[in-house]
Amino acid sequence: MLKQYSLPICLGLLTLLSITSVNAQETIKDAKQKAKDLGPKDVLLGDGDLLQGISGKGELKLYQIRKWLKDPEVHRVINPQLPLGLAAAQASIQGIDENPMTQAKIELGRQLYFDTRLSADETVSCASCHHPDEGYGRQTQFGVGIDGQEGGRNSPISYNRIVSNLQFWDGRADSLEAQAIGPIANPIEMGNTHDACIETLKLIPGYKLQFNAVFGQNPFNIENVGKALATFERALVTGPTPYDYNEAIAKYSKLDEETLNELIEDDEDFKAAYEAEAKAAKKNPMSEGALRGQKLFFSERVNCAACHAGANFADEKYHNLGVGVEAEKPDVGRYEVTKDAKDWGAFKTPTIRNVIHSAPYMHDGSQKTLMEVVEHYNKGGIPNKNLSDKVKKINLTDQEKKDLVAFMEALTGSFPKVERARLPE
Repeated sequence: MLKQYSLPICLGLLTLLSITSVNAQETIKDAKQKAKDLGPKDVLLGDGDLLQGISGKGELKLYQIRKWLKDPEVHRVINPQLPLGLAAAQASIQGIDENPMTQAKIELGRQLYFDTRLSADETVSCASCHHPDEGYGRQTQFGVGIDGQEGGRNSPISYNRIVSNLQFWDGRADSLEAQAIGPIANPIEMGNTHDACIETLKLIPGYKLQFNAVFGQNPFNIENVGKALATFERALVTGPTPYDYNEAIAKYSKLDEETLNELIEDDEDFKAAYEAEAKAAKKNPMSEGALRGQKLFFSERVNCAACHAGANFADEKYHNLGVGVEAEKPDVGRYEVTKDAKDWGAFKTPTIRNVIHSAPYMHDGSQKTLMEVVEHYNKGGIPNKNLSDKVKKINLTDQEKKDLVAFMEALTGSFPKVERARLPE
């Protein structure tokens, strides 16, 4: 039997709850002020517990979230540091001046990324098309949304976006924030509206607390959903690869043996760095085939690096490779956005870091293996009115094809550990 309370007792309980809530907000406010006083902190992405969520098991309880938000450290602005290899793109980091990173914002974005409640029928999340177990893409030819609807393009990967500007295969989103909220209102993907999504989130106490803590007054709007999701995605970076470790030690080959030995004997810091890098390279070796493939990749003859350039092996540009042009109604790619004739049939260059995890390949998912991709380039793509001048027949031998694939496999590093299950109740 339910207990019956008098009106004064009920009013007293409500007052106590109100005071508790106000006190909690004041405590979080104090934590944010202390974080501001402490100033920004350097954080190496891809390492540590940054993406492992609030500690505990099962659904996130309100008291657990509140306790976590009282820690000033989760509110400090993060100066993201990129890991070995990708670190060469440090100057290319995008979006953090307009949308600073904090661990509290990353954690909110992590929850939203895995939460199916953002979709109209509560069956689809961001992870449905960009899943950690499938290279943050999906091993289906096309993206699959609510009611099993298929889109017309392969799901692009969502890692290493911190060094990328325009988003989607055609670059129609001018920021990672804009990209993050696009699928919510896409009728084929999440099938929701932005307004309905916000109304759903408002009804979840754990989200209400976090949006207030992260964004302050009047925090519930779709732009802030995009900011949180984008911040989480910027923290998704790949770790060093055998190629990166090999490059780190390769610089010593420019020194003659006598000079190298003298530096090791006379400079303790040099010795420590050399020994650490030599040990890492030995532990993460490149195969002989991968080393041959590396020479081919960067050679003038094969020149994969013409497009797969820079630390992330992507030039952030758009190229027509002939993929899909033979269709009755070909996907015109970037042209749909710019209406510029030079962009007809052109699509954004994807990174080939960790590419072995994200089959199938190309914007239409038409190529199932990396060997098929190599074969496509080997024959010079598919001729059409706007074929990129960077795509030419290269007449590879069978061994050279295998070596190129081996090199791409050597561009595989670790993904950061990410908590997937703990979401607000």
